[in-house]
Amino acid sequence: MILDTARLLLFPALVAFAAASDLLTMKISNWVSLTLLAGFLILALLSGMGLHDILMHIAAGAAVLVVAFACFAIGQVGGGDAKVAACAALWLGFDHLLNYLIYVSLLGGALTILLVLFRQWPLPAVLLRQTWLNRLHEKSGIPYGIALAFGALIVYPETQWIKAVDLAHIAMR
Repeated sequence: MILDTARLLLFPALVAFAAASDLLTMKISNWVSLTLLAGFLILALLSGMGLHDILMHIAAGAAVLVVAFACFAIGQVGGGDAKVAACAALWLGFDHLLNYLIYVSLLGGALTILLVLFRQWPLPAVLLRQTWLNRLHEKSGIPYGIALAFGALIVYPETQWIKAVDLAHIAMR
């Protein structure tokens, strides 16, 4: 029961928190990525995931980390975004990585277009006191953690993490 609850809630809650944090502060704390990493390792072991599968998930995360940090090095994404992308790839593995990256690309493009349009207009006076909204309006960066989280949340229900959950057993309690 606790294992099923962790499979259902841990990853979605953490990526949703990363998205909210990026939206409100334009930063994603390291503890989010570290908790995603530790949560994966603990749940993988408790779920009986084989060593080969664990290593393949780690390889997926490492591959995304290399590319994401190259993007960070040239100023295209933030460091928190790079780490969250790698942690999402760790959880999703190669089986779902392509779908995740496609969704993130599409959602990130849409988010970027919306923010460019948003930044072309002055904020209404009633919203000027909202610090986070001013930051979002004035800063040139894109809170890409939003696209990373939504992409992950779209793909996550198709993973072995959710397929392993005994929903009938949870519903009876």
